[in-house]
Amino acid sequence: MAHILIADDDDLVTTILAEAFAEAGHPSHAVASAEAAWESVHARRPDLLLLDRDMPGMPGLALLAKLRASPLFYDLPVVILTALRDELDEDAAIRAGAQDFLRKPFDPDALVARVETALARKVEARPFSGAYAEIAEEGDFPASAAYWQRYLPSPRRA
Repeated sequence: MAHILIADDDDLVTTILAEAFAEAGHPSHAVASAEAAWESVHARRPDLLLLDRDMPGMPGLALLAKLRASPLFYDLPVVILTALRDELDEDAAIRAGAQDFLRKPFDPDALVARVETALARKVEARPFSGAYAEIAEEGDFPASAAYWQRYLPSPRRA
């Protein structure tokens, strides 16, 4: 049961998504702007953000860039939704750090399946992400070197 944050300015889309996630056993809540999504991830970190690319105010890809630059949210899975048909948008979203990219209109069942796949990838990467966030919160960067050295091969001596 993963908590999904839906950021989309279209009430019909958020209603359809909330119902699809509820049927799949995932609670969700919706916000209508990227600014509200930024505030929401700080108030209660979701397990995944479903983010509309084009909303009033801050664009979805600008929020994605803020999340990727944040030591607390760099690893938050983000799936981008858009009504645009430009292939370059998909490339830009994936390069910016989105886990997936879907076009509107969408099949709710297929969307839930892709969100669950993105969540599964997050679980696989969790041991590293938790350590990074802990180091970033404490600002203990010298300790971070010691942490990561455990994962490096030992140097060979001649």
